[in-house]
Amino acid sequence: MNMDELEGALRRARKLIEEAETVTVYSHTDCDGITAATILSKLLEGLGKDHEISIININEVPEVEHGPDLTVFSDLGSGQMVHENMKRSSRVLILDHHPPLRKRNFEPPRGELLEINPIFYGMDGSTSISGGGLSYLLARQFGYTNLSWMGLLAAVGDMQNIRTGKMVGANRVILEDSIMEGAVECCSDLTIYGRHTRSIVSALSYFGDVTLPTTNNTNECIARLKNLGIPLKNDETQRRLCDLTDDEKRKLFNEIYRMMVNEVPRRYHKYLPRLILGEVYELRSEERYTVFRDLSEFSTAVNACNRNSKWKLAMDIIGGDRHEKLEELEDVLREHRAYLAVTLDRIMDEELIRDMDNLQYFHAPGVKTAVVGTVAGMLLGYGDWRRPMIGLAETGDGLKVSLRCSRLLAFDGIHFGSIMQRVAEKVGGSGGGHATACGAYIPSENEEEFLRLLNRAIEKVKVNG
Repeated sequence: MNMDELEGALRRARKLIEEAETVTVYSHTDCDGITAATILSKLLEGLGKDHEISIININEVPEVEHGPDLTVFSDLGSGQMVHENMKRSSRVLILDHHPPLRKRNFEPPRGELLEINPIFYGMDGSTSISGGGLSYLLARQFGYTNLSWMGLLAAVGDMQNIRTGKMVGANRVILEDSIMEGAVECCSDLTIYGRHTRSIVSALSYFGDVTLPTTNNTNECIARLKNLGIPLKNDETQRRLCDLTDDEKRKLFNEIYRMMVNEVPRRYHKYLPRLILGEVYELRSEERYTVFRDLSEFSTAVNACNRNSKWKLAMDIIGGDRHEKLEELEDVLREHRAYLAVTLDRIMDEELIRDMDNLQYFHAPGVKTAVVGTVAGMLLGYGDWRRPMIGLAETGDGLKVSLRCSRLLAFDGIHFGSIMQRVAEKVGGSGGGHATACGAYIPSENEEEFLRLLNRAIEKVKVNG
């Protein structure tokens, strides 16, 4: 990892910002992208720069027109042909961590392009830093270390810590800044989702990169917790994971580990502790038992806004209007959960999941494109964890494809984002992403060919691996 060279590139980016009169920012539609946009907006506002923020999907990047003002792409741009739309007067800055199409120091045929990508500096874009992290490091050049917790939120939302169980690389620098600022508390704990907002039973029921006896089985969860001697309530209040004593956490860890050992081949056993235990990050200024306290739950709230086209709300709650916007956020979360539940029931009732040798997929007409990835992730608990779950949904002018898989497959060294990018391009589409969560946009008429090629590509990786 060459932080010195990355810092040098960021100093060049600082100069571009300083020289710009107005700035237009285009950012991605997930938690990382929204957080990146919020960081940049806070920076530009503090510098007194006129600016506009647009939240877009990756398939919209080719439609972006570049004027004489500075255009910034955050959490996207590296995997798209941004340079093709540039004019002689264009000035473009890309802050992205996805696999790049261009080489470092690429010179466009027209205009000025500065692309900052961790991969250019020997870093892993899936674990070392996110798009929001790059945006924060740019803000850091101006002394805005108070935004460090946002860079950490972006990393958590982008699942940068899922393979390692902690923040590494440049993300570690961001974490240290956020601790130094007094914004974040970091400790080792159970990493089961819902530490502050779900009951212990609910959290255990939904947990699992593999299907366990407790998965989607409330009665089994209650029985096992009682057998472990872990009380479910404090008086009349449901206990949360954050309420457990160290001894109770140890008991629960051992129980989950035993269940997982019985479900996976021996070669995966060494990875299992990382699925249950790791670093957790909490905002010290936020109340316990709220969606804002644990950054993992905070990132889910941001994504719920994104999935429902509430990007302004997402930026507001990141930017500081959390309690003023709480009622609106709760309405969005309630509607989001209800829609997911109905969609999940429909897919299961209509038996829409189809099997291929190396993947499983569903194509549910009418499903919102914004939630198809979330649904794919939820369906993993009902399917075969050894194969990724693919969701397909109509966009109006094609298909959106989303892939989710167990983290154990990432530990196998399979990077589905790279596979998705290659296969999508073969059928006239575009795609990419990360090891366990990625997506693509493809022509509708090429759905069957895409699935065939994807199935074959996964087979080749498994054989070579």
